[in-house]
Amino acid sequence: MALKWELDGADWPNREQSHFIQTKDLNFHVQIMGQGPTLILVHGTGSSSHSWHRIMPLLANKFTVVVPDLPLHGFTGGPPIRRFAGLSGMVESLTCLCNVLNITPDLLVGHSAGAAICLEMVRTGLVPSNTPVMAFNPALTPFPGPAAKIFPRMAKTLMLNPVVPRIFSSVAAFSGTPKHFLASSTGSYPDAISLSCYGKLFANPHHTRGALAMMAHWDLVSFSDTLDEITCPVHLIHSRGDLSIPLVSVEEAVTRMPNARLEIWDRFGHLAHEEAPKRAALAIQDFVKSHT
Repeated sequence: MALKWELDGADWPNREQSHFIQTKDLNFHVQIMGQGPTLILVHGTGSSSHSWHRIMPLLANKFTVVVPDLPLHGFTGGPPIRRFAGLSGMVESLTCLCNVLNITPDLLVGHSAGAAICLEMVRTGLVPSNTPVMAFNPALTPFPGPAAKIFPRMAKTLMLNPVVPRIFSSVAAFSGTPKHFLASSTGSYPDAISLSCYGKLFANPHHTRGALAMMAHWDLVSFSDTLDEITCPVHLIHSRGDLSIPLVSVEEAVTRMPNARLEIWDRFGHLAHEEAPKRAALAIQDFVKSHT
């Protein structure tokens, strides 16, 4: 079961901007704030809409900011169907959400695996092919070495055992150390509000299973083969302190897309947009200005 809004969401950041939108298969939790051109912010594996909680208010004075919880994540509820976990399933689900909300994004912004979702929405024509895409610490190509094959197989094995997500969540709830986990795995140090949200997410078996399913069904090998088809403006931002995504993989991705550029931040880890929300919001605003 997804997190309970009345209980777990009682102190969720930007709670007053939350809506629950029913699509064909899912009950999406989505936060909507502001007025103006529509920006959709897409979080990465294992995260939720809270990842953008400090950025949303900084953009809402000029844009309509739409921030969903991805399928199988956070407060988005629905049947645990595996097709939602892969890239095509995520893209299809978000497209359905956009249709129900009757919105067409003027800019897509993704973090980590969310970057691939944004780019695939453009590549497949589910949004206009010239829609600009911005990405923070993107996961777009397979990691070098055997990890590209080992990690998905391991995640799939763990996901198939119904007890594993509960064990993971029980350990997370008992240890109460999202700060140490994120520091060691991402190189980032989010604020107290984000840490509280991550603590709730990690302790929830539905969310844990969703993260494992996403890792198990994420095919970056096939996706990376299509990068040369993405001709829209793309701005990638990567940070040198990222312990999750190697810089070399992002450098490779940017050379494959004909209209892409890479900006490197010397500080911060994988959650750079959470650590430096003002800088991230300014980068988004500048990117929009340069392509409107």
